[in-house]
Amino acid sequence: MRQAAFDSRGSHIRWTEVPGAEPARVYLHGLGSMSAVYHAHITARPELAGRRGLFVDLPGHGTSDRPQDFGYTLDDHAHAVAVALDTTGVTSAELIAHSMGGAVAIVLAHRRPDLVSRLVLTEANLDAFPPSTAASSGIAAYEEEEFVEEGYARVLHAVGPLWAATMRLTDPRALHRSAVGLCRGSSPVMRKLLEELSVDRMFLQGESSGELAGRESLEAAGVRVVTVPGAGHNVMFDNPGAFAAAVAGTI
Repeated sequence: MRQAAFDSRGSHIRWTEVPGAEPARVYLHGLGSMSAVYHAHITARPELAGRRGLFVDLPGHGTSDRPQDFGYTLDDHAHAVAVALDTTGVTSAELIAHSMGGAVAIVLAHRRPDLVSRLVLTEANLDAFPPSTAASSGIAAYEEEEFVEEGYARVLHAVGPLWAATMRLTDPRALHRSAVGLCRGSSPVMRKLLEELSVDRMFLQGESSGELAGRESLEAAGVRVVTVPGAGHNVMFDNPGAFAAAVAGTI
């Protein structure tokens, strides 16, 4: 495990690194998750062997520090990831990013194009103000102190054991602020940023999640959209073979 200070107080973002050939693949998790839990089993597959890999935990999540005075906006998370990549000498990386991590990856690619050569986004958040059924909207609906004192426990109970296993390692204040920041989105919004990027871009949509809104516009902008059969939001768990093929660039 490695670390880098991402704020003026010396708070550290941490990641696990696997040595290998460049360009590195950098794995970013979703809200209330951890990178290695969602991606390590994929990188062990033969078609992905031999490449340098970084499993990054966003601030407030997993093994990374959780400063109480940090904003946890998409820009804040993207800044912290950039610090990690600069510290370890990564440039022109392939970002493999899930859900909220996908939104962070888009912002990072916009802000620091030198760090990113390719995006593989799995059901990334592209729009601000997601529907009320989205987990981020449910968390953001609480006032911050209410969530810390009461809402966090309710959400942990409601999300089920798989997600709760990593969410309980997320600081509740960081979780709430991250959800609020995700619901507010970036400026310009993530969808517009993604359409304007010039790097290689792939978007994975789980078949059971339904049709991706605005798919035609994304494809017209050069984003390759792939519907993954037999998969929902967590494509890497539901159809690991298809997910690995997408990361390897063979589909």
